[in-house]
Amino acid sequence: MRDFYCQCGNSIFFRNTRCLVCQRQLGFAPEARIMTALEPLDATRWQVPAAGRIEGRIYRRCQNYAQYDICNWLVPDESPHHFCASCRLTRTIPDLGPPRHLELWNRLESAKRHLIFNLYQLGLPIVGRAEDPDFGLAFDFLADADAETEFTEALAGRDPIATGHANGVITINIAEADDVARARMREQMGEHYRTLIGHFRHEVGHYYWARLIDGGAWIDEYRDMFGDERADYGQALQAHYDNGAPPDWQERFVTPYASAHPWEDWAESWAHYLHIRDTLDTATEYQLVRSPPWEQDPRDFDALMHRWTHLAIGMNAVNRSMGLADAYPFVLNAGARAKLDFIHRVIEPFETA
Repeated sequence: MRDFYCQCGNSIFFRNTRCLVCQRQLGFAPEARIMTALEPLDATRWQVPAAGRIEGRIYRRCQNYAQYDICNWLVPDESPHHFCASCRLTRTIPDLGPPRHLELWNRLESAKRHLIFNLYQLGLPIVGRAEDPDFGLAFDFLADADAETEFTEALAGRDPIATGHANGVITINIAEADDVARARMREQMGEHYRTLIGHFRHEVGHYYWARLIDGGAWIDEYRDMFGDERADYGQALQAHYDNGAPPDWQERFVTPYASAHPWEDWAESWAHYLHIRDTLDTATEYQLVRSPPWEQDPRDFDALMHRWTHLAIGMNAVNRSMGLADAYPFVLNAGARAKLDFIHRVIEPFETA
């Protein structure tokens, strides 16, 4: 994630809505990929002040910004849309009647905006349902249990909601936005890591497998490396839940779940690639890491992994000094690195376009 600055010079952050120094309203302009200060023109329109890179541009707040205060993205004044580029991808929001649902929906949208910004940075295509009604990207945020009981009591008449992906639609159970419920699920699943942004990155990996790999030029190399995805998915998942990961999973996969099926191996690897790229970009922005002197091409995978290894070791050491769990509790074996390199090569043409 980039570091941003208000027009007054103060540091501002991706989630901010007001500068604490000059008190200007703030918003994110998706087409410019920039956080900016805003000056009011009237009741609905805002203008970027003179010091901005998008100087003079006029925007409206996203409807979710104006109505619910859960979004800080902007809509160009000339746009016919009422919602921003991120909120337009949300197909279903949770019922906002029950207590806490607004809070949890806010967390979901915040993680989604972070994901969309990452995809923008990598130059990846984002094709929504409006452009592709059958396979475009969309998000459904649903509840099947009572948030007031930390999601331990089922809601009457509600089928269980499974977080997952199908034909471009990513469904997230809003329980994942509750810290206690998510921690409980992490313990039950025997996982070392479970976060909202991790869910979004994993599930969008399935979307990009269909967009970038399925039936395309990369499919043969994908099958050589990840396996044949035509193997029965339901049977493979049931076998994984019944028997667990193979004993040698640490030699070939980034996580135990990646061993369940080639689709899950790709999605887990994709999520880790996005973890690495975003965390490295943030650390570089804040001058926590430097590029090694021999690194001439920032897209070089070996240099990328050199910097990541150094940063991950440091982050884990700092967390241990604070008595916290490792920030990155994974070991990237040779097989996992080869898969990350494959994803790096798939993405590279979009990033350099």
